[in-house]
Amino acid sequence: MKYAFYPGCVSRGGCPELYPSAVRVAARLGIELEEMKDVACTGAGVLPQYISDPINARTFAKAERMGLPIMTICSTCQGVFGQANLRLQDPEYRARINREYLADEGLEYKGTAEIKHLLWIVMEDYGADKLKAMVSRPLKGLKVSPFYGCFLRRPPEVVTPTKEYNARKTYLEKLIDIVGAELADFGGKGKCCGFPVLSANEESSLGMTAKHTLEAKSKGADCMVTPCPLCHLSLDGNQPRAEAQENKSIDLPILHMPQFLGLALGFSPAEMNLKRHIVSTLAVESKVSMRA
Repeated sequence: MKYAFYPGCVSRGGCPELYPSAVRVAARLGIELEEMKDVACTGAGVLPQYISDPINARTFAKAERMGLPIMTICSTCQGVFGQANLRLQDPEYRARINREYLADEGLEYKGTAEIKHLLWIVMEDYGADKLKAMVSRPLKGLKVSPFYGCFLRRPPEVVTPTKEYNARKTYLEKLIDIVGAELADFGGKGKCCGFPVLSANEESSLGMTAKHTLEAKSKGADCMVTPCPLCHLSLDGNQPRAEAQENKSIDLPILHMPQFLGLALGFSPAEMNLKRHIVSTLAVESKVSMRA
């Protein structure tokens, strides 16, 4: 299995601990990555489509030239890519984007790009049974809340039209079961983390971070796992500010999905860069070390 790897900007910038963890996990599973380096941010859902669509069409054209499907490790990137690719299936619109924005570089997007989040790849292309056989450190006793964020479970016509859509809505729960952890389910797992409104309404943004993490804690969660670096940035990085605003202690570790999977595959907390997190992961590390 080989993919054109699109790491996104947060895993290489705001949360740089996430990128090497994802690369290590992919290598352990035999997923070959050819990183896309001369590409730009998707727009993160905040740029208007007349700006982001040409940028993303360029990325798609480069993936077509590589002859590889695109792998993301970010729910937001997956969602924005999916929206753009859906619009670019219109031949007239795609031709205009090609003519006005890509032709000067000798690029042309033909409309064939496939974009898949790592979560989908491990559950579909790699396979749940094969993944379970790779688990060398079952995370028994660890109670985990899944947090998809607002993009990855949107309707298929928005993100990615596929027959697997209904199954994809529960992949995090299935992954938690595969690695032997205990599900601490909660109602906010498919809602916005608060990051998109941070600059416009900080109070509301921090309120969302507090609401989701406190609800997960109330369900007994030891930690939360998310497939989105932007959600990680909001739920981990902004958690101390959310605590101060709400005047409540939260102290809920947030793991990016590859980090969580990596622990079950036998990587150490240090190899998964857990010490770089804002919220201490020592409680998680203690439970994991008992099963090393």
